[in-house]
Amino acid sequence: MSKKFIYLIGLLISVGGVLGYNYYQKIFGKAINQDSILFIKSTDSLIDIQEKIVGYSKSKDNFLWVASKKNFSKPQTGRYIIKKGMSNNDLVNMFRSGNQTPLKISFNNQDTLEKFASRIGDQLEIDSLEVIRSFTNPHFLKENKLTKKSVLQICIPNTYEFYWTTSADKLRDNLLKYYKRFWNASRLQKAKALKLSKSQVITLASIVQKETAKKEERPIVAGLYLNRLKNGWPLQADPTIIYCIKELKGQDYIIKRVLNVDLKIDSPYNTYKRKGLPPTLIAMPDISSIDGVLNAKKHDYYYMCVNIDKFGYHSFAKTLAQHNKNAAKYQKWLNKKGVIR
Repeated sequence: MSKKFIYLIGLLISVGGVLGYNYYQKIFGKAINQDSILFIKSTDSLIDIQEKIVGYSKSKDNFLWVASKKNFSKPQTGRYIIKKGMSNNDLVNMFRSGNQTPLKISFNNQDTLEKFASRIGDQLEIDSLEVIRSFTNPHFLKENKLTKKSVLQICIPNTYEFYWTTSADKLRDNLLKYYKRFWNASRLQKAKALKLSKSQVITLASIVQKETAKKEERPIVAGLYLNRLKNGWPLQADPTIIYCIKELKGQDYIIKRVLNVDLKIDSPYNTYKRKGLPPTLIAMPDISSIDGVLNAKKHDYYYMCVNIDKFGYHSFAKTLAQHNKNAAKYQKWLNKKGVIR
């Protein structure tokens, strides 16, 4: 065998080795150079995905090449965690299987279903209109003895884990399951002791939520309203008046001061004109407000007013005479600040 032939064989083997190595690297070599999160929409093509990973990939062309070799053309919608060191083969397998990673979503104290739906639409792929349609589904409402206004009560503000592609119905049903678990034996017993239903507790909690942002004050405020309820007094809660005004003027209408004329609004939510609790919650209360009602402080307070000496808190009073002094002080402060509406 000639030296030239042996050299040629060696060269072929070397070239084949290089080609084989390059082939292997394209498929199984480290393709991703940093951790990232990738969102694949239902409308995304492989070219769209290539453009999305180009900033994290060592070679943007290799992904499409590997995809074609593996006969991969239809990626699964989802939210994917891309790890540094992943190969194009890893990416194709992940996108083909739809092995996405769930994310944590949160929401708090939304005033309306529309605002809640918008908040969800900002975090998941579903459109806010889909959320509204799901939560106001007539069959769902009837089955769970809810209305379009009361359905918001099943949304307990918290942090939840969902897949980005979760449907509106799946979201709704899972929140309902959490709501039912939230009402454990202890909470149900406390509600029964107050002679309130779950809906009534949440309705009162929504008023407490709007009255004070201070968690430590919520059981005191709840106790005050419970005193009024037990004695047949109207709640006279300004947050319910603000709710009425916004129903008339729109949710973006700014109200810094409740006026006497507002107290005459004809609405079942006007707790100055009607005794008892309003028909439904006026906003989404968080857990501290709900538990504030269930663990309300026992005291003799019947009146409350903003404490201008300690902003964020309230001055509580047992008598109307004391309350009038507190209220006059607050009204004087508002006038001085020029707060008219």
